[in-house]
Amino acid sequence: MKKLICALFVVVVCGCADSDGPVVLTASHQWPGGIGDVRDEMVQIIARELNAADVGLQVRVYPGEALFKARDQWSAMVSGRVDIISLPLDYASGRHPQFNATLMPGLVRDHEHAQRLNDSPFMAEIHRVIEQAGGMVLADAWVAGGFVSTRGCIQDPEDIQGQVTRAAGPAFERMLAAAGASIASMPSSEIYTAMQTGVLDAANTSSGSFVSYRIYEQVTCFTAPGDNALWFMYEPVMISLQTWQSLSPEQQLALRAAAAKAETFFAVAGREQDLVAERVFSEAGVDVVHLTSEQVDAWRRIAEESSYKIFADEVAGGRELIDAALAVQ
Repeated sequence: MKKLICALFVVVVCGCADSDGPVVLTASHQWPGGIGDVRDEMVQIIARELNAADVGLQVRVYPGEALFKARDQWSAMVSGRVDIISLPLDYASGRHPQFNATLMPGLVRDHEHAQRLNDSPFMAEIHRVIEQAGGMVLADAWVAGGFVSTRGCIQDPEDIQGQVTRAAGPAFERMLAAAGASIASMPSSEIYTAMQTGVLDAANTSSGSFVSYRIYEQVTCFTAPGDNALWFMYEPVMISLQTWQSLSPEQQLALRAAAAKAETFFAVAGREQDLVAERVFSEAGVDVVHLTSEQVDAWRRIAEESSYKIFADEVAGGRELIDAALAVQ
């Protein structure tokens, strides 16, 4: 019976194993598999390393929302219905508003700054909230992103006025609304169809998602992150604490080693995917532009009076979280 249950992917059972076989962990994420998305590759690295480690542990990866819709993955993980997920953490901010800080406009400047944040009190607090909820971070990942639009390039705040925009999370939604945009909320997997049908004029998301979801087919301009990014999002690989605590010390050690290899891979590949996105959009005939430091400052002033202020006023410890992030130079 156990073998039958494990074989049926429509019934999600974690930590399945034959009596004489390895424990099989399920891993879920929202991005298309097998097309070079670095977040999919992070999870695939963990799977390959564990499958080869000979510790009685294997990982089966289900990309492209095959097991759960993007925004259902958090609850599935903390309840133990799936073992491992790769998730934009802000998607769980409805349950844990502190996670809004991981998609706060202008809080992360570039990939090097993101690496420094990983070892800061700011991220220690984010990890604490995750663990208190029932998950644990295996590998940190900050992805950069930018703007796309069907109506022209978005660089200065006034460029967004009147455009129906997908912004990825409450903090960006508040800033863009304050700049004059109309907001439509949806996962990045729905941007393409929304633009194709005229529901959306513009969108924020990561460089990887812009490419994986072929958004270049629908837009006229891509504001790439470059050296002055406004948009950075924390998208870690996490494991259910229920699953983690069920593993032997040897299996935990092997999983940590696999996750460390995935994180090291991402530290390089995360930067490279921004350049890949610029090339793909340019080859598709889309204009590619960047923000100047002055333009980032203009956006950030709007964010300070909208996103930052609301977060500080409404989230317990919000002001302290923002200050802890801003203290990392």
